[in-house]
Amino acid sequence: MPDPTPCGHDSRATADVVLGVDTHKDVHVAAVLTELGALAGTNTFPTTTAGYQQLLEWARTFGPVRRAGVECTGSYGVALTRHLLQAGVEVVEVNQPDRGERRRRGKTDAVDAEAAARAVLSGRAATLAKSGDGPVEMLRMFRLAKDSATKSRTQAINQLKAVLVRADPALRDALSGLSLPKLVRRCTELEATAPTDPASAAAYTLQLLATRIAHLTAQIEDLTARITKAIDAHTPTLLKQYGVGPDTAGALLLAIGDNPERMSNEAAFAALCSVSPIEASSGKTQRRRLNRGGDRRANSALYTITIARLRWDHRTRAYVERRTSEGKTRREAIRCLKRYIARELYQLITRAQPSPA
Repeated sequence: MPDPTPCGHDSRATADVVLGVDTHKDVHVAAVLTELGALAGTNTFPTTTAGYQQLLEWARTFGPVRRAGVECTGSYGVALTRHLLQAGVEVVEVNQPDRGERRRRGKTDAVDAEAAARAVLSGRAATLAKSGDGPVEMLRMFRLAKDSATKSRTQAINQLKAVLVRADPALRDALSGLSLPKLVRRCTELEATAPTDPASAAAYTLQLLATRIAHLTAQIEDLTARITKAIDAHTPTLLKQYGVGPDTAGALLLAIGDNPERMSNEAAFAALCSVSPIEASSGKTQRRRLNRGGDRRANSALYTITIARLRWDHRTRAYVERRTSEGKTRREAIRCLKRYIARELYQLITRAQPSPA
């Protein structure tokens, strides 16, 4: 393990230092740089509450810590990020080191921690980490459980229909022509006797799958209500916007996080949602291309909102007709709409947040 206190270290130092952390499941490796870019020290700490406190106390022996670059702030580094934010340290989200740089310098956790600190010191990494301590973090948990339940329910429904196709004709005829809710309810009422032949085994399986579907449906409805409550706690008027539902609103809020101020302006939010064109000019060719990066779920949410407005909102339809009459294709007009909707919703979300004291 590298020496945590190299020769020449002065515990009375008052110049600011920059902290860099390479995060892992069981341990975090930290590195400290001076304002001039000199490596002050590296050390390893456990991923526990006491370990986070030891890490920060160790870093502060080199000088005041006001900024920290942390890898994987949404997974392994999320707990450390919360701890640093509560201690008044500005946490910057750092991507993994450049592959070319890694080939030249090699790969160790200490090198990665130092690279994270240098990314912050140079300004190459400037995106503030999500705080993960409010309604949006609750929303993330609920969305995770709902997505899993939805996937399992879809699988169970497909299995129920597959069993019904091969079931005894008398049972199949009794259940044919029913809508899905009525089919599930009827199947839950089947006698779950011990199966002794293929016909009774089919009835038993249908009753089992229908009960599972009903249970998952109740879970999904409960989670949807909790998601709606979390969205209202963060941005009360978001769900009142035309075409915005719990799923689309949740995707946009998850992209921004509990601290919308991490987005410098609405153009940054548009780039995050992949609705801002990117320059792709070269020589005499001047053009722009689609932004295929960013948060794809947020981009999909904006598309869903746009299509809903195109279907039901007369103003949106009039806009598309005007732009197509000017020579744009329908697809290009939809891209413009997504950009406008991103601006509208960003302003709504940021206005809903309390101003800092």
